[in-house]
Amino acid sequence: MCVEDRMGARKASAGKDGDRRIGRRALIVGGVAAAAGTAVLARDELGRLWWRVPGVEKPREQGAVDFADARWVAASDANWRRADRPDDYGIDMVIVHVTQGSFDSAVRAFQDPGHKAATHYIVGQDGRVTQMIRELDVAYHAGDRDYNERSVGIEHEGFVDRPQDFTDEMYEASARLTARICARYDIPVDREHIIGHVEVPGTDHTDPGPHWDWDRYMRLVRRARTGTV
Repeated sequence: MCVEDRMGARKASAGKDGDRRIGRRALIVGGVAAAAGTAVLARDELGRLWWRVPGVEKPREQGAVDFADARWVAASDANWRRADRPDDYGIDMVIVHVTQGSFDSAVRAFQDPGHKAATHYIVGQDGRVTQMIRELDVAYHAGDRDYNERSVGIEHEGFVDRPQDFTDEMYEASARLTARICARYDIPVDREHIIGHVEVPGTDHTDPGPHWDWDRYMRLVRRARTGTV
């Protein structure tokens, strides 16, 4: 996702994502209620079902991160949607982005409520990782609601036309992060499930661009996934 490129088009896509769809857990609860009948569903049954409502059961700790090497900097609430993944929306994809700007400019953009977009993570050229949205929640990063709901988005500091921006430290840190995400949600480590923003249907973005070394990256992710990196 390019932070500084085509902001207007992306805002429109993010706006469409603002109307939350009913998740799997909500459908489960609704199905149970319909089968039992609204007038006869016992109070103790409701007591057992409350935790199935999306966004309710998982505790939230301020400043908590999902990746141990990350530091927490919160994105604006306008740039993501509260959810309870993977229980309401299954996670089966990682989407790779490039910021088209500096690390700090990406952080500032994601903290701006007018930006209407953000990824879960940003990886710097020096290998630092900042998490701005919990993996539980839906980040507005792909420009497609279905892809937003099923994916974790990772930004990488740099420009798509500058191969020197994709440093060893960045590749290695990002690969460890992606490997951990894949392990957590049992995502296959392949190019069907780890994709670039450009591969999202209908996207108008080109990141991570022609200089992103997919062969190298996937090799690093596989090695990290098996604990050898």
